[in-house]
Amino acid sequence: MNKRDFLKNAAALSTFVLLPSGLWSCKGEEKKLTRLRTAHIGVGNMGAADLEAISSHQKVDVTALCDVDANNLAAAKKLHPNAKTYADYRVMLKEMGDDIDAVVVSTPDHSHAPASMMAMEMDKPVYCQKPLTHYVSEARAMKKLAADKGLVTQMGIQVHSFYDYKLATLLIQSGIIGKVHTVRAWSPKDWGYDGPEPKGKDPIPETLDWNLWLGTSAERPYKEGVYHPGNWRQLVDYGCGTLGDMGVHIFDTPYNALDLEVPMTIKNECREPNGFGFPQNNVVTYEFPQTNYTTETLKWVWYDGPGAPKDHEELKLPGADSMETSTDDSNASLEDKMSLETKITSEGSLPEQGAMFIGEKGRLLLPHFMELPKKIVDGEYVDISAEIEAVGKANNMGEPIRNYETEGQKHYHQFVDACLGTDETTAPFSYASRLTETILLGVIAGRFPNQVLHWDSENAKFAEDEANAYLEGEYRNF
Repeated sequence: MNKRDFLKNAAALSTFVLLPSGLWSCKGEEKKLTRLRTAHIGVGNMGAADLEAISSHQKVDVTALCDVDANNLAAAKKLHPNAKTYADYRVMLKEMGDDIDAVVVSTPDHSHAPASMMAMEMDKPVYCQKPLTHYVSEARAMKKLAADKGLVTQMGIQVHSFYDYKLATLLIQSGIIGKVHTVRAWSPKDWGYDGPEPKGKDPIPETLDWNLWLGTSAERPYKEGVYHPGNWRQLVDYGCGTLGDMGVHIFDTPYNALDLEVPMTIKNECREPNGFGFPQNNVVTYEFPQTNYTTETLKWVWYDGPGAPKDHEELKLPGADSMETSTDDSNASLEDKMSLETKITSEGSLPEQGAMFIGEKGRLLLPHFMELPKKIVDGEYVDISAEIEAVGKANNMGEPIRNYETEGQKHYHQFVDACLGTDETTAPFSYASRLTETILLGVIAGRFPNQVLHWDSENAKFAEDEANAYLEGEYRNF
């Protein structure tokens, strides 16, 4: 079943759903809301974090909870006893449409678009986790629908609202290293799988609705520990690999700072595709057209997987005889990690994850996350405290706050306030769709290792016709 048929069926389910009182109509006639009633699709793992952050807003009432895993649903219900619970988001939206003002989608990637599109068809503002969609065609469809209906939207990239990332954006746009010609970004996370496809099947847990978990994706037998709850990111039917996970976060600031559109060419150096799991190591090279902040073209290189990034002169730090990457101590506190990152970076080793801008007048290193950017010129660090102070004052940024527990809520609260008419989102689907499209083009390039693909953004297709088959997928009728 294609997306058009799915949406037609979804619309039929919501035939008798009325717009919630107080919410703007699809014609844009705004009516002021004083509180926001939210429905949450996916409340385990990241969904639980999303639920906690959204509900921490004083003007939010959690009205409905949905999850295919009864254990996740029970845990969320315990925290929000007045919310109604569902396993099927389609049933929830049909029955609760008049009692919902906004929808939060925190499912595995393959269900982002189906759930979000149905909610938006019902004129609901949507907060959707990253990456926005599983397919390029879905990203474009979500952007268009949100724009056509004038809906408040936000993609879940919390660091977009963090001090150091906003600061780096402003510094780059102020010309601190001149026009940028290259960005190198990396994460050693391993959301790939190079092994064989598992055989056979296991009993489905009584607490899991496997059909609903699969959703619109192809039918597949349940295997314990392979898909749910955590490993789906590794698999082509459900996730988008490391690029679609950490890539979205680490791409976001350079992408935003340089005001990029989608790339012209994409090449992924990785193993041959196996049809089941993403490659464990990828080196993806993009070429972007010129913007006000770049040279005539921009080269972007992404490294992921164990050992990332590869050694390169442009990544060498002051005081380093050779390029080294720091490792993370998962047992350390956030404060200890930040202190360790600062110490390691100053001694010449790259932070475990991050991005390097290379410009006409030097380089700017942006660690991930919660650490000030650092300027490097002629192999030496340069004091930019004056520039930071000037940019901060000009943009009323205040002092940096590096507390994830408080700062992480800002992005969510921005969405709530935008729905209430008192703020605007900074990662709406108009922006998130472009960023996601860029990410997904790199994922598709992994199907054609070491081959340069040429992207026609205006017509949304590759010059290499064989690659166009991966821009969208069939929706299973479930």
